Amino acid sequence: MFWQLRWQDMRWTSFFSPTLRDAPADAEAPSHKLLVRGGFIRQLHSGHYTLLPLAFKVRKKIIQIVEQEMDMIGGQEMQMPTLQPSSIWKESGRWDSMGDIMFRLEDRHGGEAALGVTAEEIFATVANEISSYKQLPQMWYQIHTKFRDEPRPKSGLLRVREFTMKDAYSFDLDEEGLDTAFDLQHQAYLRIFSRLDLDVIPVEASSGNMGGSDSIEFMVQAPSGEDDVMLCSSCGYAANIEKAVSRLDDIADSDGPAEPEKFATPGIRTIAALEEAGHDGKRQIKTMVYVIDGQVTLALVRGDHFINEQKLADATQANHIRPARREETVEYLGAEPGSLGAVNVENIPIFADFALQNRSNMITGANENDFHLSGVDISRDITVTGWVDLREVQDGELCANCGSVLSKVSTIESGHIFKLGTKYAETFGAKVLDADGKATPVVMGSYGIGIERAMATIVETHHDDNGIVWPMSVAPFHVVITVIQMKDDKSVEVAENLYNELTDGGIEVLLDDRDARAGVKFADAELIGIPLRVTVGPKGIADGVVEIVDRQSGDMESVEINKVISNLKERMK
Repeated sequence: MFWQLRWQDMRWTSFFSPTLRDAPADAEAPSHKLLVRGGFIRQLHSGHYTLLPLAFKVRKKIIQIVEQEMDMIGGQEMQMPTLQPSSIWKESGRWDSMGDIMFRLEDRHGGEAALGVTAEEIFATVANEISSYKQLPQMWYQIHTKFRDEPRPKSGLLRVREFTMKDAYSFDLDEEGLDTAFDLQHQAYLRIFSRLDLDVIPVEASSGNMGGSDSIEFMVQAPSGEDDVMLCSSCGYAANIEKAVSRLDDIADSDGPAEPEKFATPGIRTIAALEEAGHDGKRQIKTMVYVIDGQVTLALVRGDHFINEQKLADATQANHIRPARREETVEYLGAEPGSLGAVNVENIPIFADFALQNRSNMITGANENDFHLSGVDISRDITVTGWVDLREVQDGELCANCGSVLSKVSTIESGHIFKLGTKYAETFGAKVLDADGKATPVVMGSYGIGIERAMATIVETHHDDNGIVWPMSVAPFHVVITVIQMKDDKSVEVAENLYNELTDGGIEVLLDDRDARAGVKFADAELIGIPLRVTVGPKGIADGVVEIVDRQSGDMESVEINKVISNLKERMK
């Protein structure tokens, strides 16, 4: 009875796979359309999806691959609570800096809590129980649900509010140990994504709210991707747009006046308008006003450049950053946007992009409506708090390493690894005694992969006009046996025998035993993306053969019935 029930579960007539002819009207990303049409997922409400049996099978296989690779580098699996007290997050300072991304609630006693966004704080509290350097290194991980209150969930499983993440954490005595752990994770990630058949690009990235030093994102190129990456095809340089740098031509400035000179610019409010009036954007200073952790701050870039706010946040180690409101600029600078500048500004932090360093004879706002200043020498006239990289690199600029042209490509972030350092260990007292008996904070790393996002990313890069094309490693079934005519007893007999032999051999098979037209069966098999299809029909059986179709290549081969098993196993290698 057990075997009979197991087999029935793998028959299309009893397997729950509600395929659809049309995609949801709001679906834009290919993975969103195909996972809904293929009967993999259904939306409960915005950003929350039910995983139906097909998706759950794929998810389990992705998790198995991740677990195997984590275990292979010494990872120990555990699980942290999803509901976490506010006190822990307040202690690290991220209760405020996480902002609205956290789902927050109160219990019946008025205690504040949040649903887990990530788990650096929680793992650091457990690391308190490591007391000696002899217990290091440690590598821990969990595969668990995370919640993020995304303002605009979109693209199906690519941007959601509830998802499964593999988050791993390393604990070492020193930076050298962290480097080793970081490299182990890096190599494990490359193996994971190779097994998922995802062609990832490791890129330099911002650590953002995580803190720490180095971080690397593993990006997959896809038109639907929301992250821009700058690539150099010559030397291999790759960086997220929030981290990318490029080579700039040197600009020779002419001598200017002994001090800035004010001139009228009635109605001129933009860099472009000032250019139309005859002032080259390369000779202008663009002044933007931000409020960073409650402090009004100026950010300066060259007129023809664009600021990247994440670079500003990283440079200032901001917890909260936002553009200043109009009334704030008037209060602090005396003018409205379009006439702002940093000349003779005091008591306000000023961060300037490296491209402005040592520039002279420049033009900027005079902090008086409808007036600008010419002849500005930055070293002389502006008190710069810090010289930092603020400029957002543009497509077609030159690689800083080799001088070749950079290309901007759209990508999906599929994994992210961070060197956290001692930030969380110091906060939560995760210290050990070193060889000299001195208490020292452990050095941490953090490493994340979104499981459902990986599923969606595979679909984004493995599909055609007919549906999904799953890699064998994660396909919900390896083989589908399609019976052309269920009323033909001989066809059913051959299909049943093949089904039993394949199943007993450990091959996952879906038997399409529906009383439906062959075209419908073929279309559904292609839609849900099963790698191999065995077609059993009266005509072929009369000749002693069945047809095997490769989903990826579309190649068809007539194979003798007694050689089908060996043929399929060879293909699956």
